[in-house]
Amino acid sequence: MNKVNYVTFGVIFDDIITPDGFSHMKVLGGGGPQTAFGMRMWSYEVGLIAGVSKNDQAFIEEWLSAYNIDTRGIRTSALPTPRAWQLLEADGRRTQVWRVSQDAIQNHLQRSLSYLPEDYRAAKGVHFGIHPDEPDLAFIAELHDLGAIVSIEPFKPADVLPKKAELRELMSKVDIFSTNQLEARSLVGVVDPREQALHLAEAGAGVVVIRLGSQGSLILDGEAGTWTRVPAVPVLVVDPVGAGNAYCGAFLVGWCQMKDPKTAGIYGAGAASFLVEQVGVPALDPQVEEKVQSRMDQISTLVEISSRA
Repeated sequence: MNKVNYVTFGVIFDDIITPDGFSHMKVLGGGGPQTAFGMRMWSYEVGLIAGVSKNDQAFIEEWLSAYNIDTRGIRTSALPTPRAWQLLEADGRRTQVWRVSQDAIQNHLQRSLSYLPEDYRAAKGVHFGIHPDEPDLAFIAELHDLGAIVSIEPFKPADVLPKKAELRELMSKVDIFSTNQLEARSLVGVVDPREQALHLAEAGAGVVVIRLGSQGSLILDGEAGTWTRVPAVPVLVVDPVGAGNAYCGAFLVGWCQMKDPKTAGIYGAGAASFLVEQVGVPALDPQVEEKVQSRMDQISTLVEISSRA
């Protein structure tokens, strides 16, 4: 049984429709598997918490075991595993349409400390996605109180621009806040990624990551007062779904290990580069492990670091 130092949440089956009309059915997604993949690239101490149908338990646990990801966080019920259409547009927009009942969604995707095996509660880092209009602040605070480094990302833009007090309440409870530009704009109302990061840091986030797709990522370390710009690894993009989750999982492990935004950002970029090359989560085989170091070396010399001032 693995020791678990890094924890993530959630499993959904994605039915993906690409802009050119191709479909990919029952792809393992929901953020948790992709995040766990990113974590697992840099650590053997990874666990996933998720609710699934009894009918899918064997398939999902077999998948996790193949990646050497701990399976004790999987719980089951008679309800179907959450499943949704993912409709992708050429401009990068994505529309999610649920294919299961609200009962199944609520039962399987809700989060609670009671779902964590006892040793998971001593994890170094935890990452998961939030609905920015309903971020479950109490659960985030409970995880933080356990001593974990808490990393979160919105899984969609906010429907309503939050009030400054609401944004401060959320940001003050997290150590790492990772977002793409569209999601960041929905939270702070500005377009420039540096301004977005500054607004989020001033609201209380310790480390802010603005993910910029093919342009890489911009990292603001509020405590150190530094900007770090990490380029994306230049690869052929087949499917971007899950790349942000993989980035976040890998970034969290790098941050927990080194407390260095350059290392964490390169870890994230490396993990994301493998996600975009195919539909779904790639196999974590020796070929990937051999490639990752060369990809890190490829972008390491291109990282830009500057003072916040």
